[in-house]
Amino acid sequence: MKNIKVGDKLKIHCYKHSGAIDRICDEAVVLEASDDMLVCANDKARLIEHDGRVHRTNESAILFFYKKRWFNVLGQLKKHGLFYYCNIATPFLIDNGIIKYIDYDLDLRVFPDGGFKILDRNEYNYHKKLMKYPKEIDLIIKRELSELIEMKKNNEGPFAADVVSKYYELYKKIINK
Repeated sequence: MKNIKVGDKLKIHCYKHSGAIDRICDEAVVLEASDDMLVCANDKARLIEHDGRVHRTNESAILFFYKKRWFNVLGQLKKHGLFYYCNIATPFLIDNGIIKYIDYDLDLRVFPDGGFKILDRNEYNYHKKLMKYPKEIDLIIKRELSELIEMKKNNEGPFAADVVSKYYELYKKIINK
């Protein structure tokens, strides 16, 4: 990540365990790049789904990717408050200006009131059998989901007060230059 700097524009490619591309996002503006973490933002990002459908997100989002954690976190600035969508996924890597990771189906949805819900358990179990996830990966995924929930309960990392709004203000400054 030595060559990545604040203001750079990257793309995002999300894959499945099989190696198939699941989703492409056309823009992520870098807000912070450290040895352990990459923070990006986008607004009404264009997404291309695995089946070819193209659509845009409805809001601005702050994206937190980790080098040593098996999840990434999107803080979504919606009209009705700050929502989080957290993907259980491999640590990211950057290849030719593209953030890449493997998505493992399980998601954590966090609502503005602090409540949360685990999503897509059935999809995870289906893909686990279909793509023959190794036992080690299954254990990592379950551990990381538990640790993500603890981060949320303790309001740590992206869930800490004002973290998303701080990055959103930085994003507005960068795109308005």
